[in-house]
Amino acid sequence: MIEYRITTPADIDLLMESRLVMLREVNHLPSDYKYSEKLINCSREYFLNGDQTTVLALDGGKVIGCASISYITIMPTFSHVTGKRSHLMNVYTDPSYRGQGIARKMVEMLIKDAWSKGATEISLDATSMGRPLYEKLGFKASTEAMVLCKDEGASCCCACSKKGD
Repeated sequence: MIEYRITTPADIDLLMESRLVMLREVNHLPSDYKYSEKLINCSREYFLNGDQTTVLALDGGKVIGCASISYITIMPTFSHVTGKRSHLMNVYTDPSYRGQGIARKMVEMLIKDAWSKGATEISLDATSMGRPLYEKLGFKASTEAMVLCKDEGASCCCACSKKGD
């Protein structure tokens, strides 16, 4: 039976393992790819102290899926009176477990979390594989966003990036 749970700091090793596996597959990296210490350290710090919620799916203690939602607060607007927004990211299911509704369950848990925390918007960057799921859950395509990235000598973490985070 698959267990779904919202992570706590005690899950940091599972979180880091799942993030690096997801990044390796999504970015088509070789199995021996060496991540930068900066990426590893910043990811660990964010999981421990960032304004985020992450769900893990486990089968017998093995991580088979993960999904995260990050929270930001901006100046309140008429359509977002709390100013609290969220961004869904890193939705991943182990290839041998796909097609079983695991990603859907994790995303539904994070949507519920976002609404309970007062968020008035959930954004995401969908892959072609993920788009049908998000559309079924009510997400709509948007062409409104523009992005400016600061190049720190590594791949950018946004739309102008060659490798996604």
